[in-house]
Amino acid sequence: MESKWRKIWGLIGLLLLNFVNNVSSLSLTITKVDCVYEIVRSEGDIVSGNFVVVDHHIFWSSDHPGIDFSITSPGGGILHNLKGTSGDKFSFKAPRSGLYQFCFHNPLSTPETIAFYIHIGHIPNEHNLAKNEHLDPIIVKIAELREALEAVTTEQKYLKARDAVHRRTNESTKTRVIGYTVGEYILLTIASVLQVVYIRRLFSKSVGYNRI
Repeated sequence: MESKWRKIWGLIGLLLLNFVNNVSSLSLTITKVDCVYEIVRSEGDIVSGNFVVVDHHIFWSSDHPGIDFSITSPGGGILHNLKGTSGDKFSFKAPRSGLYQFCFHNPLSTPETIAFYIHIGHIPNEHNLAKNEHLDPIIVKIAELREALEAVTTEQKYLKARDAVHRRTNESTKTRVIGYTVGEYILLTIASVLQVVYIRRLFSKSVGYNRI
């Protein structure tokens, strides 16, 4: 019995270690084309992630072409392709093991900073586990729960990144509004002072003519 639980905890530790090793969070500066390469070790692994162009709400005009994003399998097939986007989520089941390519294309010469997050999840089956009718279902359930938790974490990271972009946009807008308001007050003050000076000159000229 003790040996069984030792094996269970050992496999749980390996699963958690595998979870940590298969998570990547990157910040990329894209000038033209930049690619990230990730190795998927088993067919059927779940590859998920998201990306957001940082500060696009501030610097992009309404006619900005956006960023292109594509995912290429080891065999050269396009699994995911987006055109003219500022960010999105992706998730797919790997059709085969091997090196997968995640590429960003910036159509303009202005560098763009992208927050990129990717996770490769693996749920073992009965062929890669020890032949134990009680142990197999436990490990599979743990892996499934781990992947469900990772899906929630991925969604939270994506929403957090989007929220950070919106917050920076709001702060920038607030700063510009305050600047415009202060500028208006300064212009109104200058205009008021000029009006007072002009009226005083008119009165002084009028008094001078009356004396004559």
